[in-house]
Amino acid sequence: MRTEAQVVVIGGGLIGCSILYHLAKLGWKDCILLERDELTSGSTWHAAAGIHGLHDNSNITRIQHYTMNLYKELEQETGQGCGVFQPGSLYLAQTEAREHQLRLQEAKAKYYGMNFHEVSRAEAEKLHPLVNYDGIRCIMYEPDGGNVDPSGVTQAYAAGARAMGAQVERFCPVTATEQQPDGTWIVRTPKGDIKAEWVVNAAGLWGREVGAMAGLKLPLIPTEHQYFVTEAIAEVKAHGKRLPSVADRDGEYYLRQEGDGLLVGAYEKNMKFWAEDGTPQGFGHELFADDLERIEDNIMRAIDRLSVVGDAGIKRVINGPMIWSPDSNALFGTVPELSNYFCCNGIIPGFSQSGGLGLLAAQWIIEGEPQYDMFAWDLARFGDWADAKFTKAKVQDQYANRFSIHFPNEERSAGRPARVRPAYEMQKDMGAVFGLSCGWEHPLWFADKPGVTDTNGFTRQNWFEPVANETKMLRDHVGVIDISNFANYRITGPGAHAWLDALLANTIPTEIGRSCLAPLISVRGGIAGDFTVTMLGEGDYMMVGSGMAERYHQRFFNAVPMPEGTTFTNLTDTTAGFNIAGPKSRDLLARLTNVDLSHEAFRFMRSQQITVAGVDCLAIRVSFTGDLGWELHCAEADQVKLYDALITEARAVEGGPVGGRALGALRIEKGYGSWGREYSPEYYPQEVGLERLVKPAKDFLNKAAWEKIKNDAPRELLVGFEIEVDNADASGGEPVFMPDGTPAGRVTSGAFGASVGKSLALGFVKAGVAKPGDTVDVFILGAPHKARILEQPAFDPEGKRLRG
Repeated sequence: MRTEAQVVVIGGGLIGCSILYHLAKLGWKDCILLERDELTSGSTWHAAAGIHGLHDNSNITRIQHYTMNLYKELEQETGQGCGVFQPGSLYLAQTEAREHQLRLQEAKAKYYGMNFHEVSRAEAEKLHPLVNYDGIRCIMYEPDGGNVDPSGVTQAYAAGARAMGAQVERFCPVTATEQQPDGTWIVRTPKGDIKAEWVVNAAGLWGREVGAMAGLKLPLIPTEHQYFVTEAIAEVKAHGKRLPSVADRDGEYYLRQEGDGLLVGAYEKNMKFWAEDGTPQGFGHELFADDLERIEDNIMRAIDRLSVVGDAGIKRVINGPMIWSPDSNALFGTVPELSNYFCCNGIIPGFSQSGGLGLLAAQWIIEGEPQYDMFAWDLARFGDWADAKFTKAKVQDQYANRFSIHFPNEERSAGRPARVRPAYEMQKDMGAVFGLSCGWEHPLWFADKPGVTDTNGFTRQNWFEPVANETKMLRDHVGVIDISNFANYRITGPGAHAWLDALLANTIPTEIGRSCLAPLISVRGGIAGDFTVTMLGEGDYMMVGSGMAERYHQRFFNAVPMPEGTTFTNLTDTTAGFNIAGPKSRDLLARLTNVDLSHEAFRFMRSQQITVAGVDCLAIRVSFTGDLGWELHCAEADQVKLYDALITEARAVEGGPVGGRALGALRIEKGYGSWGREYSPEYYPQEVGLERLVKPAKDFLNKAAWEKIKNDAPRELLVGFEIEVDNADASGGEPVFMPDGTPAGRVTSGAFGASVGKSLALGFVKAGVAKPGDTVDVFILGAPHKARILEQPAFDPEGKRLRG
């Protein structure tokens, strides 16, 4: 066994073997995988192993597409069979909402060049004559859908890795992982120690235990999961060729052919946890006792759809464990608090994603960043607030609603509240309907009475009118927006300016009271973040950024050494903030402070330490609404006092509280991008209109990467859309086509712009395909809606209100 390695991969299941294979494929061959038992032990060996290409997240669609195409290549490369069956998959819609979802996925498939299309009932009956299609609104067919052999795929990855020089060591449990002062690791095993540059935790059911060896508390918990295989069914055998799988998600079961029988699995409402306090070390290829009564309701719905299931005997029942994260997405990526430690845990549809996850993991480790924006799966989306109680509540909800539609803007209540600010109860009494942002409860909109909750769907919902009213109120008068979910940092000391200057791409202020907007450049030259930086005093700066990216950005902060005598303090947990915006924002603040707020005395992108309603605040003249406004940042302990005064005086000038959904609409009216939607590591500064904020005369983090792409012609361009639609709005992910059907782009954000009376969106169009002024089709509700690409923002294109 090797005593030194570039990477030690812990875990010999599907994902660990894929990561080892892709590391070797990208050139890192001096790697070793350690498996405590036999390969596939844990969850891999008993998986149903279905494969499908489409996902609501476009980048996950890309990695699933890659994975599906990889298996046959893997067979040819290694000679190891993967048991690939691709008879196709039929997707059934029983409800209008499911039909909307499937039609949107059909449009996305067309955009990405994937094969997923509607078939008639007659065509579906030819493909799968055993299904009763009564009550089905539409049927989609994915010809490449199917399943693989769990053991075959895992062994193929391992064989491919070995052939390229990597090593697989079975029956070799890891007993400790110890980080060394130089950032490398010592991995201890009964067969000897290994010195490694990197450690990868791909330990599946034991991900928590392996993480704990490095001091991590990963938000994971296992559940039981059941499926059964019937005895041979004469009608299945008589069909003569393999039947497509059936995705009847409204029925809450999945079904495919297995031999001459059928395999039926379910995610039941009455789910059951397992090994909550830790996965037993001796567990391997064991299963749990059958408990089919728990999935009886699901089985009955499957029988209603395929009566042959009810007539067949049961050949075997598989009741085994799977391990989940709070949102059922993977915990993927480098750990910000550790050097050279990578996690890939909590994967549920692993056989649809194993190849893509392995490839992106290898890219991240070797090249410093994956080719796609994976923030939706980045483990940095969770912090310490995602504790055991939160994780258990969320996993219970995720499991029981596995096949439920996750609607745009949907906020699920399980596990909440996790973190609240002092003003939470006051806002609740005001009718606030809350969303979850990095663990924090923050107001999304305000109902006319307490206790109202969101309705959910693809069409406009119960919050449409209230959000429109808040939007118009701010544009006509003034609004008070809680921005306490933003991330706040303080950098102090003699090296504060030098550190910020080395981190960010824009010129850092050198005059007290000045602020700037500054991009953070990613490893590949894209946009890793955007910050407002304010000089408070000599060697004293405040930096405000995306709250949801707080832990993600820590990786970049850690990449720039802190000068001696200089400190970086995260103030997010102890700071609250409000944005006061609108044409009467000056009038409102003038009622609460003696500071001169005139344009001459308090100009745009300037700051002052002021007292508002007796509360000490940092006031910055900036607003994400695109309107006249100020941000006020104060101590969290003063939040209620300040908020009460602001709301009282706002109402006196015909204003009031405004929630996060209206803020989203306001920024879209103004054409402002948002990190995680329009700004991400995938997009270059010149593609999103931030190139003017990148200063080539100075050094900054990842400047070399930016220099490689700075003169590249934009691949895509960020634009605004005005859409002709009257019952729904774009939300993000909708594909855009030219009138002749040519794929033109995709939406990243959408909302109804109530102050301009238009349904609006932001998104990207392919350079050379579409341009401002063109008419295009945006697929909302899975159907084309005529749209115009805007030549300037819908609201205040010259910025007169913002700077007035």
